[in-house]
Amino acid sequence: MKQIAIMHYASPPGIGGVEITIAHQARALLDCGFGVRVISGDGATFHPQIESIIEPIFSSSNADVLRVQAELAKGQITAAYHDLVARCTAALKNTLADVDVCIAHNIPTLHKNLALTAALAQYAADTSLHVVAYCHDLAWTNIQYQAELHDGDPWDKLRQVWPNADYVTVSAMRQQELSKLLGVPADQVTVITGGIDPAQFLRWTETTKRLVQKLNLMDADGILLLPARLTRRKNIEMALQVLATLRQQSGADFRLIITGPPGPHNPTNKSYLDNLLDIRTQLHLEAAAHFLYCEGPEARTPLLVDDDTLADCYQLADALLFPSTQEGFGIPILEAGLSGIPVFCSDLPPLRQSGGEDVTYFDPQHDSPSQIAQKIAATLNASSSFHLRVRVRQQYRWETIIRRSLVPLLER
Repeated sequence: MKQIAIMHYASPPGIGGVEITIAHQARALLDCGFGVRVISGDGATFHPQIESIIEPIFSSSNADVLRVQAELAKGQITAAYHDLVARCTAALKNTLADVDVCIAHNIPTLHKNLALTAALAQYAADTSLHVVAYCHDLAWTNIQYQAELHDGDPWDKLRQVWPNADYVTVSAMRQQELSKLLGVPADQVTVITGGIDPAQFLRWTETTKRLVQKLNLMDADGILLLPARLTRRKNIEMALQVLATLRQQSGADFRLIITGPPGPHNPTNKSYLDNLLDIRTQLHLEAAAHFLYCEGPEARTPLLVDDDTLADCYQLADALLFPSTQEGFGIPILEAGLSGIPVFCSDLPPLRQSGGEDVTYFDPQHDSPSQIAQKIAATLNASSSFHLRVRVRQQYRWETIIRRSLVPLLER
């Protein structure tokens, strides 16, 4: 197991773009089986299995660092600078001795603690430490910093290629900047974008987290929601047929989430669930149509979806599919409206009352599954917000980004 150090001037629980990135990287790399240590000048322990080392002279706001930085800004290399480099070097020897790879955020290209930059560059050269230079910001290409930069050492270390280092930037624009600054081909600079943790951002329940992982919902090409108890008037077999047709017509991995249990007031509703499961099998939808009642935490244990998890389902969904043959009013139409997802529902007077002219209707008795699927596909295909949602959840999850792009660099 490789030991990874993640280093920056500051670390979580401080809140900033780099600090947030560090937190996600540390957790994801831990999940990948790496040993993870976070080293910074300001911060604290933020995870019980992630070692956090705070070395004040690695900070950009330490008093000794600020005094030296003020001298360097004037082009003055003083005894205080050399002393600080020596102190940083000693601290690096203590914190990096057993480290295989050091992910250094901004330190190789930003001038906020040049003594640390110089010390890390020399330590890496002396020990052949593999450094991943993670460059969010570049001092030499930022006009506001030009007065603080000077030719020669240590400033030149911010625009020189370090030996045994892989360079990373967070955008294609920054990749081009760094490529020109270092004088290397752009393809020698890896772009690893920022990301998002849907569970954290949307504050999912533990049940939602488990379901999303078990059903692999984040990689779906489209998610339809049918929030209803399992009763015949909900016409769930029609929803299954629509899903099968939509998947066949589009070639995309559309899913259907049915949230409710069998209705409690009719003893035949349990057999209705059995019928629906048979239809699901006949349509080859076992991996696409998800009856949450059947997804309890243990085998043969039913799941009764709580209100918070139901709200999460609306956040997950790309559209509401509501093919009932009878309804008294249709609360899900309102819930979908508040959640900002399009509605495809039966043309029934109660649903007309709640949906008005702002939803897409179909005739559950006479419209074919193909006609309904075409309406859904046409609406979603024309929606830029739908395409953005799918792209974000498939491509910009932190866990996906780190496994796809960062881990290969660490394993070189």
